[in-house]
Amino acid sequence: MSRAWLFERLAQWGDAAAVVWADKALSYAELLRRVDDWKATLARERLGPGAVLVIEANFSPNACALLLACLDLGLVAVPVVPAMRAHKDEFAAIAEAQATVALDEQDQASWQHHPRPVTNGLTQKLRSRGHAGLVIFSSGSSGKPKAVLHDFELLLGKFEKARAKKTVLTFLLFDHIGGIDTLLNTLTSGGTVVTTPSRDADVVCGLIAKHQVHTLPTSPTFLNLLLISQAWQRADLSSLQVIAYGTEPMPESTLKRLGEALPHVKLVQTYGMSELGVLRSKPKGDGSLWMKFSHEGFETKVVDGVLWVKAATAMLGYLNAPDLFDADGWLNTQDAVEVDGEHLRILGRVTDLINVGGQKVYPAEVEAVLLECPNVRDVAVYGEKSPLTGAFVAARVNLLESEALDVFKRRLRAFCKDKLAPYKVPVRIELTDEQQFGARMKKLRKVSPA
Repeated sequence: MSRAWLFERLAQWGDAAAVVWADKALSYAELLRRVDDWKATLARERLGPGAVLVIEANFSPNACALLLACLDLGLVAVPVVPAMRAHKDEFAAIAEAQATVALDEQDQASWQHHPRPVTNGLTQKLRSRGHAGLVIFSSGSSGKPKAVLHDFELLLGKFEKARAKKTVLTFLLFDHIGGIDTLLNTLTSGGTVVTTPSRDADVVCGLIAKHQVHTLPTSPTFLNLLLISQAWQRADLSSLQVIAYGTEPMPESTLKRLGEALPHVKLVQTYGMSELGVLRSKPKGDGSLWMKFSHEGFETKVVDGVLWVKAATAMLGYLNAPDLFDADGWLNTQDAVEVDGEHLRILGRVTDLINVGGQKVYPAEVEAVLLECPNVRDVAVYGEKSPLTGAFVAARVNLLESEALDVFKRRLRAFCKDKLAPYKVPVRIELTDEQQFGARMKKLRKVSPA
């Protein structure tokens, strides 16, 4: 598969704005000059085709250009954001990286070399193809992060068909499959990538207003925080046409409130995994949690209520874990779904399922109800072990205003009485002032140490 088309297309956009960083626009012509500079630097550092390079960075002009240089030269890129710096050496060892380049807040580079061979069979297979690679580390919400190895050129093939030019904010991180998808989708269509130094709601809304952002890819957790902060009322968001949400189930209550707050914005659910890339889909209707896959380059099926996918863009495999594909190339996503004809609704991860005496409870369903309760700012629902029923439902809650725990418990359970089946109503309720989401703005459902 040729990657030459990518750089021929990028050259067509010339002086158009490719990347906005620190409120300054970088043209496509300048971006390509930086790609050439990085290719020369990689040659001086003796990093050629098949070499593995850790890139510690957030989205910045040099980070984007270096990623493209790795793709052009056939390197294996391992993006790691500064927030994950504590794991950088571990990630470099798992990926068998020969070097690490760190880009600081001024977008300046510092180098570290690692004299180690590449012995992993998957990486060697990729090298034999002569293709560039991409390593994405899963969030590790259910254990140790897994190193997902992609054939970067297979991922790139999805973007050969140009889409409409859009100005898009890179909310999803540089080391996230959704963030890489945002970058490539925008640049291959001649659009503008607007980077953000923070995921604070006011900062994001300010950037949307200042740079006339068209599309915001983000998470339901952030959208809930956006609504609570009322930042959307303090900025001109008239340019915003699409909010694409994914990475976790969307609470129906949050979706409804978002539609009321921003009626001019189209709300689109996306679906993707580190192991698969982002799969194209269409919503059943405005404000609907149901979606239909386009099946462009992939197939889907539902087995026992769980989604399976077979995709051309699927990973080669994990560098540090057993393969998850069946003999025919199907991947069990571990996402439980409901089916209505051609449309699906994501219920949540099977690993998050709470089995209460044989009754299935998905945390996202309970969270959606609890978020409607007055004075609830955020909530995480999870399962606790029970000698009687196997498990029971527990909830950790953030409040908008201080309230006595015993008073809140009675009020919350009364609120749930006609909205949830009795076995779905939280048995244990605790209050917390700690954030219940990680750097990726994704819900964390850690079991209480109690």
